[in-house]
Amino acid sequence: MTTAATPAHPARLLRQLLPGDLHPDGVARRRTARDWAVDVGCFVTAVLIGLSLYDLEAAEGVVPELIRFADLVAGGVLCVALFWRRRFPLALAVATAVAGAFSPLSGGAAVVALITLGARGRLGAVLAVSATHAVLSLPYLHLYPDRELSFWPSVAWTWLLLAVITAWALVVGARRQLVHSLRERAVRAEAEQELRMAQARQLERTRIAREMHDVLAHRISLLSLHAGALEFRPDASPEEIARAAGVIRDSAHQALQDLRAVIGVLRAPDESVDEPQRPQPTLSDLPELVAESLSAGMRVRLTQLLPDPAELPAHAGRTAYRVVQEGLTNARKHAPGAAVQVAVAGEPERGLTVEVLSRAPLGGAGTPASDIPGTGTGLVGLAERVSLAGGRIEHGRTPAGDFRLWTWQPWPA
Repeated sequence: MTTAATPAHPARLLRQLLPGDLHPDGVARRRTARDWAVDVGCFVTAVLIGLSLYDLEAAEGVVPELIRFADLVAGGVLCVALFWRRRFPLALAVATAVAGAFSPLSGGAAVVALITLGARGRLGAVLAVSATHAVLSLPYLHLYPDRELSFWPSVAWTWLLLAVITAWALVVGARRQLVHSLRERAVRAEAEQELRMAQARQLERTRIAREMHDVLAHRISLLSLHAGALEFRPDASPEEIARAAGVIRDSAHQALQDLRAVIGVLRAPDESVDEPQRPQPTLSDLPELVAESLSAGMRVRLTQLLPDPAELPAHAGRTAYRVVQEGLTNARKHAPGAAVQVAVAGEPERGLTVEVLSRAPLGGAGTPASDIPGTGTGLVGLAERVSLAGGRIEHGRTPAGDFRLWTWQPWPA
């Protein structure tokens, strides 16, 4: 059983017969309204130029009827073929050049085809077609001689006009290539700018996450210290137990807030989440950090030898603060009960030094802290931070058994 084919819609059939430009993959795109307007304008212009040349040559002399008939057919076909000039620019330009040997009506189509070929940026093809026009203009001028000029002056004027049209086609092609190049550069620059912005956002989020890791490790170490004190002091008074429980609750609450901030930083940019508060401590916050450790039962002594901590640039003070914070965290984790000496000194000529010295407990005294995962990662991140600041870091056991963390960074100008 056969079914009758559904006839195609006229507009759809016309779009299939008259596609627009070709994509780089060879697929013809749909012709736009602007394409239609340009094509109709080119067709009308070619017809008007061809008719003016046809009337002019008819007034100059008489040619055989067969040539006139061929002129009408070739001129009409080539003018209509301009609607396919985007897909076959070279073939159409060659056809108009061949027809230019005997057809005045195809003169307008020849001009449009040559300019279209030049707009495609084909320099060699334009020059070859122009040379073909120049050669085939000789039989044309024999067939349609000028009454006022002799043969060679007519050839000179024709070649001059052809040179102008060829130069016009090359200028159109060069301008189109320039516009296309500028458009590509603009698109590439915009894409690179978006990529740089995305990388900057990712680097900033990574930096904040690292700082939040330091803060979170500090909170958890405090929490572990107080929990360990309750575990090894079951005979403590109710007031001491209540005080330690309150500190544990506050530390757990702050640790949860810090963890929420870290998760917020690491979320995708398009997820709706409140912007977390970014920690920006400086050397002015060191007394508060030491006081927090003292309230947890640590023995810490802070010595600052600086002209004015508030005048130190924020990034340098933040690095020094992170060094002290990491040193106190490591002391709580690995040497609970040990005395800690923190020394911060610096001046513009000598740079900024930070030293955190954890004294070895006498006789192994002290309350052991619970193991906290991530041992060693803090020092790795701290070494990277100090290196980015242009400084040096040293850490390890001294001959006396103390643990020493020391950093130096240049004094910012």
